[in-house]
Amino acid sequence: MKSADNMLLNLKNDLLNTTNFVQLGEVEVRYLGRNGQVNDLMKKLKDLSVIERSEQGKKLNQLKANVETLINEKRKELTHKEDFEKKIDITLPGVKIPKGSLHLVSYAIEEIEKIFKKLGFIRMSYPEVEWEYFSFEALNMPSNHPARDDFETFFIDSPKDKNFGRMVLTPHTSSGQIREMLRVKEPPIRMINIGKTYRPNWDASHVPMFHQFEGLCIDENINITHLKGTIDFFAKEFFGSDREIRLRPFHFQFTEPSFEVDITCDICKGQGMVGDKKCRLCKQGWLELGGTGMVHPNVLKSGGIDSQRYTGWAFGFGVERVMMMKPGIGVSNMRVLYDSDIRINEQF
Repeated sequence: MKSADNMLLNLKNDLLNTTNFVQLGEVEVRYLGRNGQVNDLMKKLKDLSVIERSEQGKKLNQLKANVETLINEKRKELTHKEDFEKKIDITLPGVKIPKGSLHLVSYAIEEIEKIFKKLGFIRMSYPEVEWEYFSFEALNMPSNHPARDDFETFFIDSPKDKNFGRMVLTPHTSSGQIREMLRVKEPPIRMINIGKTYRPNWDASHVPMFHQFEGLCIDENINITHLKGTIDFFAKEFFGSDREIRLRPFHFQFTEPSFEVDITCDICKGQGMVGDKKCRLCKQGWLELGGTGMVHPNVLKSGGIDSQRYTGWAFGFGVERVMMMKPGIGVSNMRVLYDSDIRINEQF
C-alpha cells in the first residue's frame, strides 16, 4: 500500500519535529483519532470487493499497529528526556506514604475481645437490622414499654411480620442473648457480642449510631458474685487498678435483680469538677458504663433454656463510653469521634 508507506514516512518526520507531550498528542490525534488518517483509510474498505477488503484490512491493521508503536516509542523518549532534565533518578525509592491508623473504637473493640477471651468468652456478632420480637418481646419488654416508642427506637419502614413484628435498627446488643441461646440450645454459654446499635440521641455522651458489647454467661449455679467478679476483672484489665467500679440497683425488664455499672470519671478523676466548672461529661464524678443483672427467667424461657436448672447474668456496655474513660484518652465529647476529623485518630 503506497499510501501506507507514505503515511509512515510522514509520521516519522512529524515525530522528529515533536519536542513535548502537547505536540505528541496532536500527532496522535492526526493519525489515530476518530477523523485521523488511519481511520480515513479504514472507511474506504467498504467500497472494495470482499476479497480485496479482507486483504487490505489486514494491511491496514498492521499499519495501525506500526503507527501506535512509533508513537509509543516517542512517548518513552520524551519521558526519559523529561526525567533527565528534572534530574530525577528513577532508580531511587519513592516517598513513603504515611500509614493510617485504626479508629479509636476499633482499638477498644480489639482490647475488649482479648480481655474476655482470657475468661473463655467467644466473640459473636448478630444483626444490626433486627426484628421487634428479638429486641423487645423475647427480652420481657411489653408492647407499652417506653423503649418501644418512636422517640427511642429507629423503626424500619417495611412490612410487619405476623410472628416477629416490625423491623428496627437494633437498639441494643441484648437481642443477641436470645439468638445465642437458640443457637447453643444447651448451656454452658459464655458469649461476648460486639456490634453497632442505634438510638435517636445526640449529646456529649450519646450519638445516634454507637457500639455496644454484650456479655452473657449461663450455666448451673451462676450467681451475682460471678457477675461482679467478671466486671471487676474487666475493669482492672481495661482501665487499670486505680479505677473504681460501683453497682447501683436499677430496673431492667430483662434482668432481675438489675444494676447499673458506674466507673469513676477519668476526665475529672471522680471529683465531678474540672477546675471550678462541673465536669462536662459525667457531671458528678461517676459515668454510667451500662446495665447488668441476672438474666430474667422469662428471657431464659424465650431462649429455650430451662430456668429451673440454669441461671445466668448479662450486661451491656457502650464501647465508646468505656474507651472515653480509659486513662490517657481524654475525650470528653463522644460526638468528636464521628466528626471525620483525622487529627483525632492521628494522636493514637
